[in-house]
Amino acid sequence: MTDMTRKLPQFCYRELSRHGAARFYFRRGKGARHRLPDFGHPDFWQAYEQARSQSLQGIRPPRAAQGTLEWLIGIYRQSSAYTGLSAATRRQRDNIFGNVIKKAGGVSYTDITRAVIVGGREDRAATPAQARNFLDAMRGLFRWALEADLVTVDPTAGVKNPRRPKAAGFKAWTAEDAEAYCKRWPIGTHERVWFEVLLNTGLRRGDAVRAGRQHLRDGALVIQTEKTGMHVAIPVTEGFLSLMKAGPTGDLTFICGERGLPLTKESFGNLFRKACTAAGVAKSAHGIRKLAATRIAEAGATVAELEAIFGWTGGTMASLYTKTVDRTRLARQGMERLRNTNAPHLAGHHPSPSIKTDG
Repeated sequence: MTDMTRKLPQFCYRELSRHGAARFYFRRGKGARHRLPDFGHPDFWQAYEQARSQSLQGIRPPRAAQGTLEWLIGIYRQSSAYTGLSAATRRQRDNIFGNVIKKAGGVSYTDITRAVIVGGREDRAATPAQARNFLDAMRGLFRWALEADLVTVDPTAGVKNPRRPKAAGFKAWTAEDAEAYCKRWPIGTHERVWFEVLLNTGLRRGDAVRAGRQHLRDGALVIQTEKTGMHVAIPVTEGFLSLMKAGPTGDLTFICGERGLPLTKESFGNLFRKACTAAGVAKSAHGIRKLAATRIAEAGATVAELEAIFGWTGGTMASLYTKTVDRTRLARQGMERLRNTNAPHLAGHHPSPSIKTDG
């Protein structure tokens, strides 16, 4: 079945130009129309999900009354400051802006003061990550507005981020976790495909749900990461390719739902969490990324090699894995030396001579 004959996803339609070329668009109801890449293009589903997310949040071109906060957000979303952000960051900020518009979209943006921004942060204090994301979105908006001479004061200036909770983050999967999961979900199930994609590529959820056969080139999976925009080339094994062949997979993505259609990052996260629970593993998809990084580091990968595979920069994240592996290796070497060295109080010790007895 060709791309042209497959059914288009919801809210998508095709138009022919006056030259007969097919063009694809997304439009939900009477909302904004979004131009999409050609159906079948590697970036089609990413663009589709972005348009769908924007439509669900009510984000649209600035038709709001001029001078309102909603109007300012609409103008900002057309600026290079916004469009230059990664797809993942834009989607995250669209969700935040959607909620801001629902609550205060009709307010004059010049009435947004530092106290209002602080209040927005405190409203989200129970979830520090959401509070930080809110501040990041509003900082981006008002820093751009200040530069564009739309405001004279940036109300986000000097507003502090909430303290990060002291936690170890997502727990890494262990070999025992992987064994339990694979025992529950054998080869030939969707759930097994999900796990193998995460483990063998080390991709984040947002990238894993986009990965497919069209990204395979010369023995590697080549994809632009959603979070950082970096191109990564991840070597894949014949074993991994065999597992993908066993499926079930989708037409354009390895990871898919029951009907063979691609999944969003969010829906995949929910489904994968249920699969983990069924297998008795109380951990997340991101924990598999940690397991993948640990395995590669233990195989002797350098910081530069880890960064190339996982799309990290700056050396900090990759060093966490190489240092942990180095410490483990050094500890083992130290204990081995201890085993091969006599303890000081036994140095020079010799067996007692035999005691002769009469008779």
